[in-house]
Amino acid sequence: MTERPGIILDRDGTLIDVVRDEETGTVHTAFHPSHIVFLPGVIRGLHALRDAGFALTIATNQPGAAKGQISRDAIERTNQALLERLAEHGVHIARLVTCLHHPVGGPHGDVDLIRECECRKPNPGLVRQLLELEKLDKNRSLLLGDSVSDVQAAHAAGVRAGLIFAMNRCELCPLRSGVTSSPDWYGPRFDLLVDRILSESH
Repeated sequence: MTERPGIILDRDGTLIDVVRDEETGTVHTAFHPSHIVFLPGVIRGLHALRDAGFALTIATNQPGAAKGQISRDAIERTNQALLERLAEHGVHIARLVTCLHHPVGGPHGDVDLIRECECRKPNPGLVRQLLELEKLDKNRSLLLGDSVSDVQAAHAAGVRAGLIFAMNRCELCPLRSGVTSSPDWYGPRFDLLVDRILSESH
C-alpha cells in the first residue's frame, strides 16, 4: 500500500479541554465521556486537514491508571467516546494509540503500568507505532500537540511538529528548552495552527 500523509494528534489540551473542578480547584484530564469538550477551532481545523488529504490519528499519554487516579476502563471508555463524538462531526480517526505507563506511578496504581517505556511522549514510541500501523509517509506527516514533549516525540520519530502555543502561556514557549524543542510551526489555536501549516506546505 502506498504510504499516505498523516496527522498525529495529541488529545488533552489539543483536541479537548482539561476538566476544572470548581469545588476543589483541581485540574485534570477527561476520564468520563461527559467531560469531553472540544477546544475552539478543533472541528474546523480537523475538517481542513481531512479535506487536504491527511489521515488522522491520535497518540495520547494517559498515566491515570498507573498513578491510581482512574481505571483502565475509564480511559478506554473516554477514548472511545471521543472517537464517536468526532465521527458525529464528520471526522474519522484512523487509529488511536495510548501510553498507559508512568515511570513512578502513584498510591494504588496498577503495578503492571509503572515502568519506564518507549511509548510515553516525549519518547517516540507512539508516533513510530502510528507511522508503521497506518503506513504513513514520515516525510509528509506531522504531529500536532500543546506541549514540548509532543514536539520532542515528533522530532525523535523523524516527523515535523506543530505546537498550539498561546502567547500567555510562557511555560510552553517553543524556545524555552532550546533549539531541540522548537516546533516547525506554532499557532495560538488549533484551527489557526492548521491554517498556517496548510498555507506554508503548498
